[in-house]
Amino acid sequence: MSLAQVHYTSAAPGDAGAAGRFTALGPGVSGALSAEIEPLVRYELPEGAPDRPSDAELRSLPQAFTYAVLSDGSRLVARTAPVRDAGGARVRFHAHAVHLPPGVPLPDDRLPVEAWRSPHWVSVTPGGLIPDPLALPPGPAPVSEGLDDFAVSRGPWLAAVLSGLRRASEPEAPGGRLPVVLVEKRSADVARWLGLAAVTLPRENAERLTFTTYTRRPGSSALRVVGVPPEDASAAREAGLTVHECAGQAPAAGTGGTGGTGSTGDVWATTAARVWRSRSPELFRQARELPGEPFAAGPLAVTALCAGITLGPDERAAGASWAADRPYTLDAKRTGQLVEALTSPGIDDRTGSEFDAVGRLFGALEGRCPASVTAPLAAMLVTEAVRGGNGSLELPRRDAFAGPEGEVIAGLLGPEILAELGDTAGARSVARTVQLLRVARLLGVDSTESLPGVVERLAPALLAEAAATPDGPEGAGRPEGAAGPEGGAAFAPALLELLDEQFDVRTALLGALDRIAPDDPGAVARFLERVALPFTGTQSLPHLRMCAEVPGAMATLGGDRAAVWHRVLRAAGLSPFAEPLVLRTAVGLVWEDRAPTVEEARLLLEAATSDAHRTAGTWARLVDAALGAPAAGTDGAAALAHDLLRGFPQEIGGRERAALQLLDLCRDLRTGAPEPGWAARVRTLRTQAEPVEPALRERVFTALAERLLAPDRPGAELYDFVRADDAELIAAYDRAARTDPVAARLRTRPAYAADCFTVWTAHPHAGTAWTTTAAALLDEVLRPAVRSMSAESVAEVEETVGRTGSSGRANAFRDWNRSSPLGRLGRRIAGRVRRG
Repeated sequence: MSLAQVHYTSAAPGDAGAAGRFTALGPGVSGALSAEIEPLVRYELPEGAPDRPSDAELRSLPQAFTYAVLSDGSRLVARTAPVRDAGGARVRFHAHAVHLPPGVPLPDDRLPVEAWRSPHWVSVTPGGLIPDPLALPPGPAPVSEGLDDFAVSRGPWLAAVLSGLRRASEPEAPGGRLPVVLVEKRSADVARWLGLAAVTLPRENAERLTFTTYTRRPGSSALRVVGVPPEDASAAREAGLTVHECAGQAPAAGTGGTGGTGSTGDVWATTAARVWRSRSPELFRQARELPGEPFAAGPLAVTALCAGITLGPDERAAGASWAADRPYTLDAKRTGQLVEALTSPGIDDRTGSEFDAVGRLFGALEGRCPASVTAPLAAMLVTEAVRGGNGSLELPRRDAFAGPEGEVIAGLLGPEILAELGDTAGARSVARTVQLLRVARLLGVDSTESLPGVVERLAPALLAEAAATPDGPEGAGRPEGAAGPEGGAAFAPALLELLDEQFDVRTALLGALDRIAPDDPGAVARFLERVALPFTGTQSLPHLRMCAEVPGAMATLGGDRAAVWHRVLRAAGLSPFAEPLVLRTAVGLVWEDRAPTVEEARLLLEAATSDAHRTAGTWARLVDAALGAPAAGTDGAAALAHDLLRGFPQEIGGRERAALQLLDLCRDLRTGAPEPGWAARVRTLRTQAEPVEPALRERVFTALAERLLAPDRPGAELYDFVRADDAELIAAYDRAARTDPVAARLRTRPAYAADCFTVWTAHPHAGTAWTTTAAALLDEVLRPAVRSMSAESVAEVEETVGRTGSSGRANAFRDWNRSSPLGRLGRRIAGRVRRG
């Protein structure tokens, strides 16, 4: 089929206002298309180009080789080159283009970039008939010749540029089809980059790459790839374009060769770059024959590894993952080559993700390939588990080390495993310990001798690491020390596998946790909520069973802690009389962060003997219950204190003993006959019990004040109380004297009112606290009560005051009853008392 050709040349000198003109238009190129073609074939000399160049300078000027898709779906392949003006030395340009109608390929279905070196591009408009068609050299040489050398010379930029060209070739190029800018000193090198893309990319992607090898205005280009000279690179960056400056100093390691824009993160592009630097472009075709997405790194990485090309850890991981997902794709030869490449002893930069991928590959190949093929993978995995500390590895099965390969690796790693397990000085995480124990079993290493010490250190470490992460379900497949999904324990899956694999470890570890539980049952219970340890077997494990029972009991019985305690205690399967420590575990589970109430403490005290509580140490919780009882409670706290003092005379001492004695004295003050000297005893015990709980202080002071305000209070105790002038106790007395019961007695019982008058006026030389309080009580408490009495009752009060005191005190009462100013009254009462 004939291809329409187009010729365009710049304006002749003196043609003002014209940039150029078409000198030939082939059939099918309409006026609308010619208007669209014209800006694509125009040419602008580089900055600083001479007006009258020499022949050498003319040959060094860039040529614009362009491939574009036009609005009607047709395509244009063009070359624009600088030429010397006929008859002069000035530079003009001539464009020669081939127009391809929609659906019409180049001859022999060649790619556009393959026309780059065609000898039929002309620099003048031919006279007469235009040659047809555009001839291309046979074979792939035009695009592939010299590309290996060019790729090696551009090694630092290869991965970044290939990644950019890949993105530019996608059906919808990112960034609104902004062009990718390639900065090269020679436009021919931009064409070579496009040649690399034509070999590397799938054909459909390569055909989507519209391009030009030279332009001065990349920001206004609608093409996907444009080449610019170095002097125009900064303007391209300022325009916000993706710029790959390949004409200057090589980028620093880790910048990805993008002129300082950072690593590409494109594993496919990195792998492709390594293939080019190995001068093996034929591998791209082989990789495309393997299943997978067009730009999946796995097929290319596997092909490269099988060809002996050295790859990085990300590329190796991609190849291993791809092969693990398709274990039947590779034949035996290529599988062996892949395993050999992955396990090469010369590799020293393996990463955790690579080991995880190799572990999946081993799992996929195990049982499908001979043991001689998979043994190197198994050895590599266990070596990493021991020496690299990778706790997330999926370990091989035990039968992977049944042959001579297993004996070799066991001989190498066994001493290291035993040495680390026996090390008691260094800190070792749970995941690390679990991994070492599992590897020891895989290799048949006898760790029986070190097991007791390992388990004694492992049990508390389990609780500590689980407590260090937020609440959540078990984690899985995380790096060592990391939290699992939603904060679960990352070591849980490996731990459960260990317990399932090794009965002796399970028995020892469960026993160690059961021994720990009485001292910190809450931590053990929270751990069991995250990690469902197996309780099957003949072990009794009473404390672990209690810890496992408490969440369900709490959910079912709610706030009834006594009922929860009974249920948890039953779960132990042992009586507290037979095993007192179950008391400690049960109390710690139910009342972990609080003291029992008095009623709950009474239940606990009656549930076991004092000897059992003494052995379990739970008597301290009972003391907390008694001392923490509210001030407004019943006398149950005082009765509990009495029983505790009697049941644990040797255990309770110091401050707690004095505080319990205060509580016990409260009971005697309210219900019995305390031993004489109780007023002083309250002060002494209070000092010994400091700091006294606020509720206990209020309870004791109130009991003392109420006893001193009672009608039958001993005079000696009252005298001792007044003379001590204890401001805190006197304040409690003042509060008790102002209560409704006292006010009612004052109004209805003249003898009680007379007694209070006598007490509140009988100690004028006492301390400031008492005299001030007594004066206030006379005026604010007694006076309102007396004024509410009948005349007969007032006379009875006066008569009683005189009978129990003196005539002078009776006169004082009469004067007090008639007087209201407190200051004058106080002086008068004091004077009459002194005269009496």
